[in-house]
Amino acid sequence: MKAMNVQALGKMKRAGQKIAMVTAYDQLFAGLADEAGIDVILVGDSLGMVVQGRPTTLGVTLDEMIYHTRCVMARPRRCLVVGDLPFGSYQASVEQAVDSACRMMAEAGCGAVKLEGGEEFADRVAGIAAAGAPVMGHVGLTPQSIHKFGGYKLQGRNAASAREIARGARALQDAGAFSVVLEKVHAQVAARISGALEIPSIGIGSGPLCDGQVLVLHDLLGLFEEFQPRFVKRYARLAGEIREALSTYATEIRGGIFPGPEHSYGFGGGAAADAGADTEPPAGEIENEGSPAG
Repeated sequence: MKAMNVQALGKMKRAGQKIAMVTAYDQLFAGLADEAGIDVILVGDSLGMVVQGRPTTLGVTLDEMIYHTRCVMARPRRCLVVGDLPFGSYQASVEQAVDSACRMMAEAGCGAVKLEGGEEFADRVAGIAAAGAPVMGHVGLTPQSIHKFGGYKLQGRNAASAREIARGARALQDAGAFSVVLEKVHAQVAARISGALEIPSIGIGSGPLCDGQVLVLHDLLGLFEEFQPRFVKRYARLAGEIREALSTYATEIRGGIFPGPEHSYGFGGGAAADAGADTEPPAGEIENEGSPAG
């Protein structure tokens, strides 16, 4: 399959093809998503909650976002990787926004950046796009403004809110954004916005009529169990399987079951003994096999 880019996403919208996007934060999950045929990986500032255990996304720094985006970039070969610009990295001015976006692109190596906000940040989008960095917008529920909203509430529930979201999406498109995330927007409002935009819309909790969908990988894999938002579908329940595997591991260690002869060197038996692994290794020689413990 051909490598995904911002132009390819636009072609998918025009052809009526849905876009599959996930949020991931490291090279292992990014590689699996890429191999599975995911179109876009967003390295989201949601890592503050999912990875760091913070109550909101607000404490995530640009340096942390660059680090995680660089980790994700170590694996994908096909999908487009988008690095999130965190709170405080673009709000102050157009110049700050351009500097942050350029750092993200240059130091992390991703193919695009994302920022939150509608009309009020259209000038940031225009500045970043003019500097040569593709920009994904984000309207509706914007988690960096969670204190303004008073919680993770559905957006577009009345005419005024719907108009504001629509104006914001249009302003981002006019400023040069190549796509826009619609988060937790009333489904009918999201459908109208998606139909009116020339650029792809990516929905999360915004109904089935957006041009694509995004979920956090930890949510769809069932790794995060504390709560399940209505818009999340769990395609696996890996937290239980991981917990069971770790419990079995600990039990086998305590019971003397693991490691067995087949996992050891120098105790005789099996292929290891046939290969001479039960002889004393030369002084200073160590095997370099498997992953380091730390």
